[in-house]
Amino acid sequence: MKKFLAVILAAILAVGCFQGCSRNPSDSTASSSVNISGSSALQPLVKAVADKFRGSNTNTSITVNAGGSGTGLQNVFDKTVDIGASDIFAQEKFSADKANALVDHIVCVVGVAAVVNQQTNIENVTKQELIGIFTGKITNWKEIGGSDQKIVLINRPKSSGTRALFKAYALDGQEEAEGHALTEDNSGTLKQNVAQTPGSIAYLAFPYLTDKTVTALSIDGVKASYENIYSGKYGIWGYEHLYTNGQPNGVVKSFLDYFSTSDCEQIIQEKGYGLSSKMTVKRSAPAASK
Repeated sequence: MKKFLAVILAAILAVGCFQGCSRNPSDSTASSSVNISGSSALQPLVKAVADKFRGSNTNTSITVNAGGSGTGLQNVFDKTVDIGASDIFAQEKFSADKANALVDHIVCVVGVAAVVNQQTNIENVTKQELIGIFTGKITNWKEIGGSDQKIVLINRPKSSGTRALFKAYALDGQEEAEGHALTEDNSGTLKQNVAQTPGSIAYLAFPYLTDKTVTALSIDGVKASYENIYSGKYGIWGYEHLYTNGQPNGVVKSFLDYFSTSDCEQIIQEKGYGLSSKMTVKRSAPAASK
């Protein structure tokens, strides 16, 4: 009887150990998922990093959706996603209470360029001309030495972080003209619309400037490039953020930690983003919105 009881007890302990081990969050064979939404400007990088991360974390599922920075921030605040991708600080969208609930993980820098249809015959504008175009004061390209074509603005929705960056650093805080302009948030579709619409102008993050289908404008003779961003000559840029609701843990933390590795630095540059470590100028989070 004693031997029988000992065998039963050993079996119970073995089952308990197996169950405990199977719940160990550090177990690399355990399946897990990460859900991300937000910035379309950051989406190509997050997808590329996710693909690389999954190579050594084969049981991890990572879903990456766009929708705009405002959507990503709201989703992560509501805890409907694990990570909210944003081109702007949470303080630019949220009140202090909401922004303070989120933890900011800055992963890189992104430049934004005004882009035009090639038939405009414009490659450089002054900053004041750029402001005049987007506020509706300049309505034909011939007014600034280009083709005799009506200017067609292609806006982004107000939830767009790229729009917020452009407004702050290209338009000096002035609002874009609305009503007569097209609206598009998906960066790939927006680029295609500019390429196909005579007289059109919009703005794109640098990672989408991969070919010559549209013309990226220089501002006051300064080319839109990371070299000019790093040196402080070109001012239309922002940090790229991955926000979590509270401190991350488990696979979410592992995924975010991967962004600081040398492998990821290479991906960042290959995908058309800039390294925060190379910046000679810095920006701080602004005061939270009302």
